[in-house]
Amino acid sequence: MAERAQVAVSTVSAALNGTRPVAAATKRRIERAAAELGYRPNVLARGLQSKRTRILALLYPAPRGGFGLTEMQFATGAAEAAGELGYHLLLSPENADPIEELRHLTGLGLVDGVLLMEVRLDDERPEFLSQAGVPFSMIGRTREPGSLDYADIDFAATARDAVAHVAGLGHRKLAFFNLPAGTYATGYGPAVRAGEEFAAAAREAGLGYVDGFGPGSAEEGREAFERLLAARPDVTALAVMDDHAAVGVIAGVAARGWRIPEDLTLMLVLSSARVAEMFHPRLTTLEPPSAELGRLGARMLIDRLEGDGPPQQRLVPCGLVAGDSSAPPRSGS
Repeated sequence: MAERAQVAVSTVSAALNGTRPVAAATKRRIERAAAELGYRPNVLARGLQSKRTRILALLYPAPRGGFGLTEMQFATGAAEAAGELGYHLLLSPENADPIEELRHLTGLGLVDGVLLMEVRLDDERPEFLSQAGVPFSMIGRTREPGSLDYADIDFAATARDAVAHVAGLGHRKLAFFNLPAGTYATGYGPAVRAGEEFAAAAREAGLGYVDGFGPGSAEEGREAFERLLAARPDVTALAVMDDHAAVGVIAGVAARGWRIPEDLTLMLVLSSARVAEMFHPRLTTLEPPSAELGRLGARMLIDRLEGDGPPQQRLVPCGLVAGDSSAPPRSGS
């Protein structure tokens, strides 16, 4: 490569590794020669010199139902932001022991920092990374994030928008199906915060409100819907956190001879508009800002790697995407 670019080997090394300034014209000539020869820099070798690999790890516990459209938007947003800033993103699904996974991953010395997802209120991973001196940021937040960097959904604003939507249509009774009880019990942030904020928003708006359901499958969704109407037949609007449970609700509506939205307004919570379009009718959804949060989380981590600024903490609300499943309540309700 040095011969083709007509420069010294040391100049090639300096231009490609940034170890000392190289004239712009010379650097362009070296880069052109590298491209012609099909040269790709060895990231690990460069890391041995600079003690930086420019590789970030996205720790994303594999969802129970596998990675879907909504989940992958977080990863693609983070990967795009990292790439724009000269970093590579490694998606690392966690095993049953997240701390052991972190200990192995960071012990290899192959990553500069870690981006945490699926954060629980009392998550032990941030404390481990802090003690290990490994830079990190979170998509989500712990119960008391303090000075930690995070980007998360604004659940309070999201719940207010959902409640305002159904109240504006004239509904006076709203039910909420949260994620499965086991998820809630383990302190999974989105489940706990969504449950608290929907209850608060409904109370503030003066709506009748029913919760306490956590279906996680189509069968459980149908059963929960039947139990709901047996106890509260006056409910006319329902918000559901689990996509599979929504399938069961739709089946339960059909089994009663009802129609959506004439007899029930149905909303998805934290599902993308692309997922909502797969339902019939197309469901109204509170679409999470997945790609934006992914980008924010990656940029916060890179900022932390490249400087010691104040903590960055951002809340972004979901966007309400009205579908064909919202309508005023049936007459007499």
